[in-house]
Amino acid sequence: MERVLTISLATLFAGAVGMVGVLSINAAANNASTAGPTRQAGGDNGTKQLADGRQIFRFDTFGDEAFWGDTLRLHQALAGEKNGGVGPGVSPRTALAVGLKVDADALPEDLKEKIRGGQVNLDDPANTVALLRLDAVVGVKGLFDSSGNLRSMGVQCAFCHSTVDDSLTAGIGKRLDGWANRDLNIGQIISLAPNLTPYMELLGVDEATLRKVLASWGPGRFDALLDKDGKAFRPDGGQAGTVIPPAFGLAGVNLHTWTGMGSVPYWNAYVAVTEMHGSGTFIDKRLNDPTRYPVAARAGTGEVRKTPDLVTAKLPALHAYQLSLAAPKPPQGSFDAAAAERGKTVFTGRGQCASCHVPPLYTEPGDNLHAPSEIGIDSFQSERSPTQKYRTAPLAGLWTHQKPGFYHDGRFATLMDVVEHYNTTKQLALSDQDKRDLVEYLKSL
Repeated sequence: MERVLTISLATLFAGAVGMVGVLSINAAANNASTAGPTRQAGGDNGTKQLADGRQIFRFDTFGDEAFWGDTLRLHQALAGEKNGGVGPGVSPRTALAVGLKVDADALPEDLKEKIRGGQVNLDDPANTVALLRLDAVVGVKGLFDSSGNLRSMGVQCAFCHSTVDDSLTAGIGKRLDGWANRDLNIGQIISLAPNLTPYMELLGVDEATLRKVLASWGPGRFDALLDKDGKAFRPDGGQAGTVIPPAFGLAGVNLHTWTGMGSVPYWNAYVAVTEMHGSGTFIDKRLNDPTRYPVAARAGTGEVRKTPDLVTAKLPALHAYQLSLAAPKPPQGSFDAAAAERGKTVFTGRGQCASCHVPPLYTEPGDNLHAPSEIGIDSFQSERSPTQKYRTAPLAGLWTHQKPGFYHDGRFATLMDVVEHYNTTKQLALSDQDKRDLVEYLKSL
């Protein structure tokens, strides 16, 4: 019987030549559920629920390895031919370049020292496999057979909604749960899979077309409606993906996602079952509309009931953990405090920002949806949603997710661009000083 492997490390490096080493790992089989935070024995139900939620957020695949590994065979592309896979493999350097992150807390101390000293060969795919054995790649679970060979892989919530603080080196550091990974190039990662047939058959396109769509998103974007409505590009030819939102600062916020399709637990089920391809239940009969959602209607996405259901029972704890993630405060010195104080007056007064971004939620308590005309933008993305509107996005922690831009698709490169848009659309007649102060206030949230 094959089992998921965690790591018992005796020797991390063997046969190092000069400044280059290759990880040599002695793996012992353990149950995957032992990875990550330990539950607090005897704690109250709330403490246990948060611990369970963190475990689910960080480490649960919901059984999606059946799709990413067993069907798409993405693990084979990661490993490469020399490590039992196919093709050249994905080196740590390449993995970091496409936005994957490494949890430094999962690395033994001597390995961290070697990374600091440049003694790890970041161009060897064998070291990517070794990092997967350590359960160190944020949001990615490698599954290994009894001989230590990578046999499958799955993804977790943290894949898109966590990053690291780069405290060891770029892309390697302590986890930052809830932060949007705006470096992650999901389309490029999917395109590495040896078997893209499931996507091609679902969308009714050839491989070249699919690859063109996947390449269009770029870092920090994903199209979670492509497999529902088949709209791969905007009418103007632009990419149709939306930027990955943060999963922090959601306590008290009504509807979630850019177009408010549902609540936080709605979106957790939606993503776990229809995007991560986990084994679970998801029901939204709005998606049965063959005119608006032809792909979903054909696939039966409006009512998915997979067995075993590895998702539904985990939604309460996952939700509780997400709600516990407060928006992080900006670093000291990252904004002009005096200007921000003046900007606060603009925000709550003549800038009219607080009429929708109500402090301290920075979205409306209650119904937080708006027609495209209210915010002065096109309706392409809103029309893809059952709501046909846009949600007022919470602003706390805005400083953490400035790339690849602001709004649902990143259309505004800078905060000043956003301010200029509203100044024009709402005819606010803000002075240049008002606008600069308002930007500093937004950076301070």
